[in-house]
Amino acid sequence: MNGSIIDWKSLYEKTINHDFAEVFIGDIKTPVKHASPELKQMISHVEEKMMEKFIFNEIPEEFQEVFFDRMKEGKDATIEGRLLEFADKLDLFYEAFAELKRGNSDKEFVSMYQEALKKLLVIPLPSSVNYFKNTILADVITEKTPVDITALTKEVLTEAKPSK
Repeated sequence: MNGSIIDWKSLYEKTINHDFAEVFIGDIKTPVKHASPELKQMISHVEEKMMEKFIFNEIPEEFQEVFFDRMKEGKDATIEGRLLEFADKLDLFYEAFAELKRGNSDKEFVSMYQEALKKLLVIPLPSSVNYFKNTILADVITEKTPVDITALTKEVLTEAKPSK
């Protein structure tokens, strides 16, 4: 928390509802979902419509407004929203890292790893970002992997450093 006050109930609700729509279509792997902006938009639209249909058909009318409110995207400017975003990007980072560690050097996973890393480094949560860089990332780059994780990581870190 490092001096911040966290609304744990809000964070829990945002987290638990974040991927709720996947109940309807399953977890589509990131490289597929992000293969094109049009595909990502179409998948989001399908998820949204299926969730709406579920709420209208299965939730009593007097509770529907509450459900619609809870199912909104939880990544927002609140600290809870930023923590959700951080956790989501960390999940993406580990998904890509696991593939690279297995020797899957497909350019989609290399790109996914580096993009997730870039996004993690700029989320406005200084304590979390520092912990990630100094502990998690330091551990990741010591792993023996068929793909040169250290080089991929250093490439991103070099780009992220402000120029003098």
